[in-house]
This record gives sequence, C-alpha cells and structure tokens, in this order.
Amino acid sequence: MKTKRIAVSMGISFGVLAIGLIVFFSFKTSINRPQEPSKPYPYYTEEVTFENIQAQVTLAGTLTLPSAAGNYPAVILISGSGAQNRDEEISGHKPFLIIADHLTKHGIAVLRYDDRGVAKSTGNFKEATTADFASDVASAVDFLKTRVEVDRDKIGLIGHSEGGLIAPMVASNSKDVSFIVLLAGPGIEINKVLLTQQELISRADGISESDIKEFILPVHKKAFKMISMSTDGRTLKTDLARLIEETYDITPTNLISLNMTREQVVSTQSDKWSSEWFRNFLKYDPATILEKVTCPILALNGEKDLVVTPKENLSGISNALKKGGNTNVTVRELPNLNHLFQNCETGSPAEYAKIEETFSPIALKEMADWILKQVE
Repeated sequence: MKTKRIAVSMGISFGVLAIGLIVFFSFKTSINRPQEPSKPYPYYTEEVTFENIQAQVTLAGTLTLPSAAGNYPAVILISGSGAQNRDEEISGHKPFLIIADHLTKHGIAVLRYDDRGVAKSTGNFKEATTADFASDVASAVDFLKTRVEVDRDKIGLIGHSEGGLIAPMVASNSKDVSFIVLLAGPGIEINKVLLTQQELISRADGISESDIKEFILPVHKKAFKMISMSTDGRTLKTDLARLIEETYDITPTNLISLNMTREQVVSTQSDKWSSEWFRNFLKYDPATILEKVTCPILALNGEKDLVVTPKENLSGISNALKKGGNTNVTVRELPNLNHLFQNCETGSPAEYAKIEETFSPIALKEMADWILKQVE
C-alpha cells in the first residue's frame, strides 16, 4: 500500500478531458492491477517508430499482432487529454495495455504510441493542438498501411475522451479509416462538456451546492467566455491572471489548495487556460465533425461517467451522425462504469486509483465483438 495525493486544480487535469477544482484528495491506494498481462504474451509484440513528416515528429509505440505472420485487421488507440504514454497510464492504471492485450488475443492487431513529446516520442507536447494530434493519428494510419501483417482495408481507430474527438477528425478526412470506436467521446460542444463535468465532479466530491452554484460555475463560465472571444493568447493570459487573482481573494477556504501559493495558482491556471491547445479545444463542436463521418461507428459510454456524461453526449453523437446520413451506428451506455470504464461507486476521478479494475470486461467484449463484425 502507498499513499497517493491527487491534485485537482481550477483547470485541465488528469489527462482525460477534464477540468477540476482547487481541491486536494488524499487516500490509500492499492497497486494491485489484476488485469495487467504478464510476459511472455501469447502474441507477437514489436517496438516501432513512425514519422509525422510534416510536423517533423517521430512517434514511438508498440505494435501487437496475433502472430508474426498473417494479415490482420488493425486498430490505432488514441489517448485522452494531457500528456499520455502508449498505455494511457493514469492513476496507476494502463487501460491501453489492457485493451491492446484483449483485442490482440481476439485476432486484431493494435498500435498504441506515446503522445508527441512524451516518453520515447519526439516533439513538443505543450505546443501541440488537437489538430496536431489528429495529424499524428493520420501518420499512424499511413504507417500501418506499410505493414504486410495489416489488412490495409480494415484499419480502424479507437479514441478515448479527447481521442473520441480526434478519431472522427481523422476519419472524416481519410478513406483509409474503415471504422471507429468512441470511448467516452464528446458529442456536444466542449464548453458544455466541461461545465457539466465541473458541476458533477464537484458534487460527487462533496462540494456544497452553494459553492457550486454561486462560485465554481460562475467563475468557469466567465473564464470560458473570455477564452472563446479571445484572439490573442498573450492578452488573454493577462486577463485570465487578473480574473484568477480576483477570484482567489473570494475563494471559499475549503476550496483553497493546501500546497500551492496564490502566485502559483494564478500562474499555473492562466498558463493552462491561455494555452493554444485549450483555446482551440474549448471552441470545438464535435457534431460538425461527426456529420462528415461515413464509416461504421461504435460509441460507448459509462453510466457513471462524470467527465463526459453519457446521455447528452451519446445523443449528440447519434443525432450528428444521423444528420450526416450515417446509419451504421451503434450506441451503448454501459451500467455502473466511470470515465475510465471501471466499475465504480460515484464516478468521481478521486476513485480511479483506488479501484483495482482497469477496464470493464463487458466493455472489452463489446468492442471486440463489434470490431470483428465490421471486419468479417
């Protein structure tokens, strides 16, 4: 057993399309992760690199194949927000390792890779936008097309959270993507997704209704309005710093960070909110992208997902695809699962590390069964 301390600030946090509060959670967490596979794996594994030539970035990852010889359908795993390694490692969990292991055992090749600027991949993560990450995925598709073990007519994308925004961006511009799976992907405007998650996570973590309604939501709405109207990142950062300073002075004491100074809070938050990535990210409407996707889509979401809520986002995905004329759509809300597709109590991110399960076996089966039908 070891003690973990999760910091949730007033901005983007924990790498899966989320904003948080000035709150700190301390708890004991087990390092037991029973789903993680042990070597030797019953399939072929290869460390690979591929180039995003236009961006001059080299992506490093792992390609798993049912066997070294053969010709297999393949998927590319696309991580959520924040700097993620190839396993999308978070809170002591490695969900992409679990997904890759399961799908490869069922006859599907899987490519997962470190985000640009993370681990063994080159590039600058902090300067990249969602569109840049989409170009990395397109490069991954091109790479798989060069592999004789991969059926180039059966290449799909699996995107988690922000990856569920990126996958349709790539698929809408490429005839080489034959299907996509959205894992807790957004289906409504990102600013609405973020405000809803702010309210729900705050409530799940015991923040009072008065603090949520009278302080937390108004502050975030004001900040998001400033960001959406901004055309100059430098000026925006100054304006946001001023807002955060003013806000800090009236912040309820129970929401104040215990190990960050006033200056650190202002600097950290204004940097995050004024970054090129967040300024662009906040303005996305996934519906306009989904309307252009013509390949088969599976959209899964957990019933207790507080980060990307299931009903609003699954409905948004379905409606956008229908509007665009795509009828090959399967949508599932899976009972009792959170944003990481773990069985959970409340769905709060504070629970992630404490839960031993990394990824629901039911969700894994849904994905594998659906993909195998698409590639028959």
